[in-house]
Amino acid sequence: MHSEMEMIRCAIVRGGTSKGIFLMSNELPADPTLRDKVILSIFGSPDVRQIDGLAGADVLTSKLAIIAPSSRDDADVDYTFGQVSMEKSFVDYGGNCGNISSAVGGFAIDMGMVKPVEPITTVRIHLTNTDRILTAEVPVKNGKAAVEGDYVIDGVPGSGAKITLDWSEVVGGVTRNLLPTKNVKDVIEANGKEYTVSVVDVGNVVVFVRADEMGLTGTETPAQIEADPDLMRLIEEIRGKVCQKIGLVENWQDAATHTPYQPFFAMVSAPGDYDCFNGGHVKMEEVDIVSRLLFMLHVHKAYPITGTVCTGAAARIPGSVVHDLISDVAKETVILNIGHPSGVIPVEAAGMTQNGETQITRLGVYRTARMIMDGWVYVRKSVLDTGH
Repeated sequence: MHSEMEMIRCAIVRGGTSKGIFLMSNELPADPTLRDKVILSIFGSPDVRQIDGLAGADVLTSKLAIIAPSSRDDADVDYTFGQVSMEKSFVDYGGNCGNISSAVGGFAIDMGMVKPVEPITTVRIHLTNTDRILTAEVPVKNGKAAVEGDYVIDGVPGSGAKITLDWSEVVGGVTRNLLPTKNVKDVIEANGKEYTVSVVDVGNVVVFVRADEMGLTGTETPAQIEADPDLMRLIEEIRGKVCQKIGLVENWQDAATHTPYQPFFAMVSAPGDYDCFNGGHVKMEEVDIVSRLLFMLHVHKAYPITGTVCTGAAARIPGSVVHDLISDVAKETVILNIGHPSGVIPVEAAGMTQNGETQITRLGVYRTARMIMDGWVYVRKSVLDTGH
């Protein structure tokens, strides 16, 4: 034991194209302010390099999972997601993270919280941020979550055991409505112009807008988008005004600091050929829609799972920005293939529309995940001292 530091049990786990720090709830202080202070110290935030902590200086690796026994009879485990800011002393608990969610079932099995059943263990995960249930089908071998397999996801090297996630119970988790504004399309005025958006709440809230309305082809790389300060300001103005419209903030200018994680912002375009920033290539016939999605004021280098299921749901809502861009064939098939900066991600999406009301009946995605490190992280005792 170090005289100036406390040891806290933690794990580093990859889920899909993200990496998270997993902490058990009972290892953290009960007081929310002190808890977040400890979490920020573990991550090394605020610091854009996160050099004095475990996180990886990227929005996709500055993610938190707090795990606890289930507080609901219809679930096996509680999972609280946090997006830890690199720039500010702030942990955003406002939404879900689907990639990190894909690792929760296997983690719970490995930690002995869920009884392993071979070859597949079904884990019902209580997403505490939005009080919804996510069902994960986790391959199991020799009593532990399987790691080896032949399933490949763009954005992750190699292959792994295929985890199936059913998101059909998460519709309206943030705003209690599939369409938070009650409209399939809305017009938002920003920087002196009008922009047509569709706002959909599945997994997280996503604001969809046509890439060409934003002056883009839709196949730009994350670096190209982030290098345009005027575009980034415009995106945040539109996103902020949607936040204000659906009641997440009183003044749209506060969205960047009060709710930077969500809504997500997706700029979508019709299928086309393009080169991925990581060296791959996407052909027009491989995708049904192309998207570039932002969260935490950064462009996602691949595609978030909650964004994936929300895009799938939006594709099943007649008249939405996404529905307008996909082909008639894609409107009838269950699988929707989304082109993103690192490749392609498929989503199973089905819905029924009657009398103008759409019901989402199926939302399935596939991921791989694995534990990378399990052990102890050292936190300065001065961080835990409430007098500091």
